Amino acid sequence: MKLKHLAAIPLAMMASYSSAQNISVEITNLTHSLFFTPILVSAHSPDMHLFEAGTTASPELQAMAEGGDIAGLLGLADGMGAVSAENPAGGLLGPAATVMTEMDTGAQTALTITAMLLPTNDGFVGLDAWTIPEEAGTYTLFLNGYDAGTEANDERVVDGSGMPGVAGIPANPGGNGGTDGTGVTLTETNTQIHIHRGALGDTDATGGASDLDSRVHRWLNPVAKVVVTVQ
Repeated sequence: MKLKHLAAIPLAMMASYSSAQNISVEITNLTHSLFFTPILVSAHSPDMHLFEAGTTASPELQAMAEGGDIAGLLGLADGMGAVSAENPAGGLLGPAATVMTEMDTGAQTALTITAMLLPTNDGFVGLDAWTIPEEAGTYTLFLNGYDAGTEANDERVVDGSGMPGVAGIPANPGGNGGTDGTGVTLTETNTQIHIHRGALGDTDATGGASDLDSRVHRWLNPVAKVVVTVQ
């Protein structure tokens, strides 16, 4: 009787049950002085991408990478049936800080994480469509910082900017920056999403090329540690 009962369950329903997972996602900012803007964590189908290295950034990704606005990416994720955790840190995630969120991924089997890096022009931390393991356990990942390729890395802090197409860094939450920088570069030769080359900075607080302090704001990859626990 039990075998007959199981055989009567539609295969699609059985697949849904077998792939449903509860996971926790713990994100740690590994940098010395960078801040993560509101984070978006999405579980989705493996053929979906909110960003891909080597491709042109979407307007929604550009809005996140230049201004920290994840609303557009969340809308894309929602439209594709993703399960998302929006802004689990409740704001900025500072250096050495950790935040955790729990998710019921349902039938979704890939995981994406994005957040802007401050202070940068269009840098963001990213995990692109990582396959969520089926086996229960704890999995540790290290994430790189990416350049959206949508804005030149002039390293000039212009508080209140950050809209797509507006030059400058929208904010420097940790302070310790300079003013009146002439700009490290005025052009971006690589206009596709790529690994970020980091900040140059300088030590001139009232001039020089950059408004970032090389003693404070220099950074290298990886920028984040992610621990995914599959239950």
